[in-house]
Amino acid sequence: MSSIVGSSPEGSLEAPTRHPLNWRDEQFYDECDLHQEMERVFDICHGCRRCFSLCNAFPTLFDLIDESDTMEVDGVPKERYSEVVDQCYLCDMCFMTKCPYVPPHHWNVDFPHLMLRAKAVKHKNGEFRTRDKILSSTNAVGRLAGIPVVVNAVNATNRSKAGRAVLEKTIGVHRNARLPKYHSKTLRKTAQTGFNGEPLQAGPTRGRVALFITCYGNYNGPQIGADLIKVFEHNEIPVRLVDKERCCGMPKLELGDLEAVARAKETNIPVLVKMIEDGFDIVAPVPSCVLMFKQELPLLYPQDEDVQQVKAAIFDPFEYLMHRHKAGLLKTDFRAELGKVAYHVACHLRVQNMGLKTRELLSLIPETEIEPIERCSGHDGTYAVKKEFHEISMKICRPVVNRVKKLQADYYSSDCPMAGDQIANGMDDGSDAVHPMSLLRKAYGV
Repeated sequence: MSSIVGSSPEGSLEAPTRHPLNWRDEQFYDECDLHQEMERVFDICHGCRRCFSLCNAFPTLFDLIDESDTMEVDGVPKERYSEVVDQCYLCDMCFMTKCPYVPPHHWNVDFPHLMLRAKAVKHKNGEFRTRDKILSSTNAVGRLAGIPVVVNAVNATNRSKAGRAVLEKTIGVHRNARLPKYHSKTLRKTAQTGFNGEPLQAGPTRGRVALFITCYGNYNGPQIGADLIKVFEHNEIPVRLVDKERCCGMPKLELGDLEAVARAKETNIPVLVKMIEDGFDIVAPVPSCVLMFKQELPLLYPQDEDVQQVKAAIFDPFEYLMHRHKAGLLKTDFRAELGKVAYHVACHLRVQNMGLKTRELLSLIPETEIEPIERCSGHDGTYAVKKEFHEISMKICRPVVNRVKKLQADYYSSDCPMAGDQIANGMDDGSDAVHPMSLLRKAYGV
C-alpha cells in the first residue's frame, strides 16, 4: 500500500468534520486528478476493510483488488473504478460510523464525497442513462403521474406483471422492485391547516412551522404530511405549507448532476429564508430532504449565508417535537397503545447526529416497546428499483427483514418511507410499513 507507507495508521478520536466541496473548481472535474485521489483512498480502504459489510461498493472494490494481478490497488485498471462508484448511493454511513480516517485525521478520507465527485465527472461526461434522469426528476414525474386521467393507468401498470415486464425491458426498472403509489389528490391540494394559537418558543424552535412537503410527501405519501399536520396542531404548533417548493435536489445529487442541484437550490432557498424571516421554523418529513439542507447544500455553498440560515432552521419532525418535550410543551395525552414496534432507523437520519428522537418520542406512549434496527435498507430512492442493482439492494436489506420477522412486532416502521417499502418488499406477506408519524397520530387518536 504505497500511498500510506510511513504514515501513522491510528484513527482520529475527534468528531468527524466535513470539508466543503469545491465543485465549481475546474480541478474538481479533472479525471487524472480524480483517479489519483481515488487510488489513494482505495489504497487506504484496502488496508482497513472495516466497511466491507455496509453496502456493495466496498465488496466490489475489494474483489477488484483481490482478483488483480498484483492484489493491490495498482493492479486495478482505472476504467474499472466506475464499478465502485455505481455501487455507492451516498448513504454516508461509512463516513459517520465506520471510517477511522475521516477528517480531522491527516489521511482525510471522505469516501462518499469522493464518490459524489466521481459521479459528477461521469454526469458531466454524459455517462448516464435516460432511466436515471427520469427517476431523479421526481417533481416532473410526480406531476405527470398524478394527473387524474393518468394516475390510475400509472398505478395499474406499476402493479401488473405485464406492465412491470415492459418497464424492465424499456427503461431498466426491475420488475420486482416495489414502486410507490401516485396520488392525484396531492398533499398540496388537500392539506387542511387552521390552528392559529400563539406560538411558544422551546429551545431552538419558535413554535410555528412551515412544512417542506417533499416530492414523496406530496405525490406518493400525502398521508404522512396530513398526519404530521394533525400531530403538530394537536400540540398547538401552527403549521402551514411552504409557499413554493421544488425537489430538494437529493436525487440529482446522487446522480452527480450538480447543476440541477444548483437550480433546485435557487428556487428553494429564497422561499425558505423568507419563511424563516417571517417567524417560521422549517420541517420536512423525509430524512434525505432534511439532510440535503442540513449538510449537502451547506458543503456545496459554504459561503452562502442564506443556505447557512436554512441549515440552522430546518428540523426532522421528531427532533422538533422532542425539543418541545424537553421544554415541557409536548402533549402526552395518548389514547392508544402501539404494542411492539420494529423501528428501522434510516441512514440519512442517523448521519444527522441527533440521536434516535423518533424512538425517544414513541417510547413515551404507554404500553409501547420500540425495537430499533440500525442497518441500511439498501433502497436509496432509486438504487433499489434499477434492474442491475435490485437484487443486491434486497441482499443488503435482508438482515433488516430478518430482524423484523424475528421481532414479530405489531408494526414495522421507518422514518424513510422508501425504506419502509423496501422492507415490505422483503417481507413479501402483504403487509406494509407504517410511518412513525402515522403511528404517533394513531396514539394521540386525532
